[in-house]
Amino acid sequence: MCYNCGPSRRSFTTLLAAGVGMATLAACSPDTRVASPTSAPSSSGPQTATPTPTTTTPVPAAAASEPPSSAPPSKAPPSGVLSQQFSLSDPASQWVIVNKHRPLTPLQFVPADLAQPRVQLAVSGEASLLNSTTAGAAEKLFAAAASAGVTMTLASGYRSFQTQTATYNGYVSTRGQASADTASARPGFSEHQTGWAFDIGDGGGACSFEPCFADQPAAVWAKANAYKYGFVVRYPGMLNEITGYYYEPWHLRFIGVEAATDMAKRGIGTLEEYFGLEAAPGYP
Repeated sequence: MCYNCGPSRRSFTTLLAAGVGMATLAACSPDTRVASPTSAPSSSGPQTATPTPTTTTPVPAAAASEPPSSAPPSKAPPSGVLSQQFSLSDPASQWVIVNKHRPLTPLQFVPADLAQPRVQLAVSGEASLLNSTTAGAAEKLFAAAASAGVTMTLASGYRSFQTQTATYNGYVSTRGQASADTASARPGFSEHQTGWAFDIGDGGGACSFEPCFADQPAAVWAKANAYKYGFVVRYPGMLNEITGYYYEPWHLRFIGVEAATDMAKRGIGTLEEYFGLEAAPGYP
């Protein structure tokens, strides 16, 4: 995940275009629709978030576009205005939390409803797929960006356990495990495997998977508006001691419009903070 650790992300651009670029990235079909996230129980026993009222003073939605602070996790549960409850452990749940302390269960989970969204693609093959709920939300997100004059591309979507294994092992063989863990998720610990997350590119192709992507139109627009369509920037700047990864302005994660909007209004930067979970800066 770390963009400043080792080989430049630019060296992987050609692979991305060929549809295998997800094998070089960090951590980050027919259109079918997904069943309710709560319908598939986790084999480890689902941990369910129970929305509760909060007395936290709301922060204007505009605060979502401001650089996040480096404050420690706040143990702030979802707002009581949320009407639904989703598992934090079931990988079929839109609230599943995957980080260095929380692997997928099962490790080789495969979404049952992978679909290719009708958006501009920079990749092919499995990297062009998302679970059907995320695919539908992505179509709305990309269309809204286009209406605002911003061209966005899907740069990396679903990544299988096998692909992530190849990715991680490649880093380990060239850099050693300690360094690899700063740049790539271990197999079974990547959000990309859930189908709920994807990486975006800018229509102009500039700064793909590089720090300067944060200043490209697609990243700027997504940071300010993605919550309206159910997405958050999963790895914000200056919060790597919570998420375990450095700033990735290209990595978007779907959690639903209500939750994403609630996070934006309250100025909460990470899912760990929002759901009151412990920080996960490294593997146990």
